[in-house]
Amino acid sequence: PPLFHRILQNRIVDSQRRAGVLRRRIGWLPTNDNDEDPWQQVMDTDDGDPFGVVAGERAAQLLETAVGELPERQRQAFLLRVWEGLNVADTATAMRCSQGSVKTHLSRAMGRLRERLGDHWHD
Repeated sequence: PPLFHRILQNRIVDSQRRAGVLRRRIGWLPTNDNDEDPWQQVMDTDDGDPFGVVAGERAAQLLETAVGELPERQRQAFLLRVWEGLNVADTATAMRCSQGSVKTHLSRAMGRLRERLGDHWHD
């Protein structure tokens, strides 16, 4: 029974985390009570600027490279806190360290990323 309840609890937390990520990504979509597809109601903001598209892709590549160059613990803290959206306590549990260590690793990671990315950095 304890194993079953632990597995069930982990599934519930995973489901809630997934729903939170989904809300952050498409939470800006308008909600409606009818059966219309919300994607059809979103205005097309593409202004046809290929330079903007290339700049965005380049910034994403630079971010991926910069995150890959971080020390392992800083990379873990950054990915769990910023990318996955975990809170400090859950991140500390996942990393098997104290909450203060998570904050320190994340602060150092953010500082390195700011230095590395320079003009591409947006808080």
